[in-house]
Amino acid sequence: MKIDKIRTLQFFIATCDLGSFSKAAKQHETDPSTVSKAISRLEVELGFSLLQRSTRQLRLTDAGTRYLKVSRETLDTLTLCESQLRNEKDNPEGTLRISVPISYGRLYIRPMLKTFHLKYPDINIEVLYDDAYVDIIKHRIDVAIRSGTLEDNRLIAKKLSPMDFLMCASPKYIKQHGYPRNETEFCKHKWIRFRFKQSGLIMPTLHIVKGKVQESDPDRSFVVDDGEALAELCSDGLGIAQMPHFVAKNWLQKNKIQPLFKAYRPDNFGVYALYLERAYMPAKVSVFLEFLSGYVKSLNEFPNSTWAESLILPKD
Repeated sequence: MKIDKIRTLQFFIATCDLGSFSKAAKQHETDPSTVSKAISRLEVELGFSLLQRSTRQLRLTDAGTRYLKVSRETLDTLTLCESQLRNEKDNPEGTLRISVPISYGRLYIRPMLKTFHLKYPDINIEVLYDDAYVDIIKHRIDVAIRSGTLEDNRLIAKKLSPMDFLMCASPKYIKQHGYPRNETEFCKHKWIRFRFKQSGLIMPTLHIVKGKVQESDPDRSFVVDDGEALAELCSDGLGIAQMPHFVAKNWLQKNKIQPLFKAYRPDNFGVYALYLERAYMPAKVSVFLEFLSGYVKSLNEFPNSTWAESLILPKD
């Protein structure tokens, strides 16, 4: 018969504390024979005696004395751990590990962390900035922010916004070189292109022509693997760049770059908060997801729309 080790240890500790099988049985609402047999089975499994039994009393063996000490410490540790986990489930505290793409993390997540921490001071925050895929199970990540398409179906995805791509140039560049009107004109301009770190591929330019998506591979005067560098070089007047709305936002607001065409939104692209499915979500995770969703909405971004949809083109 397989031993219920935790219940047997509880029987053993109660028997030692109360001095008899009958008193231990009464405490655990069972009968004395159940307690006695459980401890006997434990002794057989261990290969040594824990108790010396007589008609008048029970006495611990030397091995039993040592085993009692460790048993008590083990169950106390387990009880404390369970209590702490229940408390963390109900109260926002503990360490929250977040994985974020570099640009989105710097431009969107970092600015909200101060306010979040002031609201939830008992949550310690660890942020991992990485554009490459991070296995959130292996790296013990509580929430991962991902931009693009989703591939890991083991995770729950909360959509924060679509991804709108904007083709931009600086006012100085436009003044010197004019607006590109079509793919032929695109090829005559200098470009700042983006290379994906994980695949090493360069992102093609995407635009709509007569309702259809056109993909092109224009000039590669500059190639970078960092979204903010893409926007900075664009604002320096070194060429045209196509970038996600969240990368372009700050530079657009400062009038350092301007959109050339309406935003392009690829199917199935978006910004998502990913987390593990679990029966009981820790409070630190649930309050972060709620806070993040509210913060993104305050930036005029929603699961099905972004502020980029209403941009007024300078040439309109």
